Amino acid sequence: MPGLDLIKAAAERLSGVISPTPLVFSSSFSKTLGFDCHLKLENLQKTGSFKVRGAYNRIASLEPAQKAAGVITASSGNHAQGVAWAATLLGISSTVVMPETTPIMKYMAAKGYGGRVIFHGRSFGEACERAIQLASETGAVFIPPFEDELVMAGQGTIGLEIIAALPEVDTVVVPIGGGGLISGIASAIKALSPRVNVIGVEAEACASCTASLKAGHPVAVAGLPTIADGIAVKKVGTQTLEIIKRLVADVCSVGEEAIAAAMLRLIERKKLVVEGAGAVALAAAFAGRLPVKPKKAVFVISGGNVDVTMLDRVIRLGLMKEGRVMKAMAVIADVPGSLARFTALIASLKANIVEVTHEREAVDVPVGTTRITVVLEVESFEHADRVRARLKEAGY
Repeated sequence: MPGLDLIKAAAERLSGVISPTPLVFSSSFSKTLGFDCHLKLENLQKTGSFKVRGAYNRIASLEPAQKAAGVITASSGNHAQGVAWAATLLGISSTVVMPETTPIMKYMAAKGYGGRVIFHGRSFGEACERAIQLASETGAVFIPPFEDELVMAGQGTIGLEIIAALPEVDTVVVPIGGGGLISGIASAIKALSPRVNVIGVEAEACASCTASLKAGHPVAVAGLPTIADGIAVKKVGTQTLEIIKRLVADVCSVGEEAIAAAMLRLIERKKLVVEGAGAVALAAAFAGRLPVKPKKAVFVISGGNVDVTMLDRVIRLGLMKEGRVMKAMAVIADVPGSLARFTALIASLKANIVEVTHEREAVDVPVGTTRITVVLEVESFEHADRVRARLKEAGY
């Protein structure tokens, strides 16, 4: 477990290299949630995530001979970028092994920061095994994404910043993947302010920490695809699990719709583009999953490296979760004016047509008619119910 002295040393090492990220109060989120809501914006960190803290702290601590040998790591995104950026800044060569399924924008970012990218396997675990093998063959130093005290100490500097900015905080909510972030933050916060509850949040699709806590030791989970791909780690770390057992008050998980809804809220209300992994802490609050009732809470927004090709799908999923998108279907006469009357009724109900499709050739659509399917933007679930009721009254 990284002690407070090790975390403070990391803060000294990072001073002048990175900037402390903002801790912002959200009045709108606070009003909705019923407690003071503060956001720790690691999405505004260099490389777009907290990972650079641990990566730089670990690499900067290497001996000269180790630096000359170069570094290697495995990652599906943010850790790769952090290692590549830190190594380049320190004048050290870096190699990153990434799964073959890594999104283009993520491996291009790692290359852009100066890393040599190698693709291997279909999962983080397979990529990690290959990276460790290459480290043994080449003499390069393997930089673990979470199972390392210096990496955890770097992430723990976030905890120092939180307590310095908001000493009266009573709850800190942190995403969990491999466990390095929450281990570092919890180590710092519990050393400085033992009364603070540290809560972890996972994606339901890959809740390896929850499974491991139940088993009493790290266990691998099958894992399903998730928009929180940055925390889709199928097996939590051995060291990190022990720290979580000791210092973390509780761990909960959230589903895909809740994560998407939180991402949407951050875009609309805070003008922040946040990746799925970065939104899970806030998602837990809005989904009613927090196991405690805070008075002053900090939610760690861990990263902003969202795959922009997925953003439209995420927004749609978030809108559906919030009850702000609905679908309606009607069979109308295939004559001039029918569609105009249908859409005029929708307009009178203050619903906005986002998409409309015609279907004339289906076997269950009578000749002389057409089936219209519309996707509507509405205010809420209640508004959607009113629209459906009025369309039914009108014979649609």
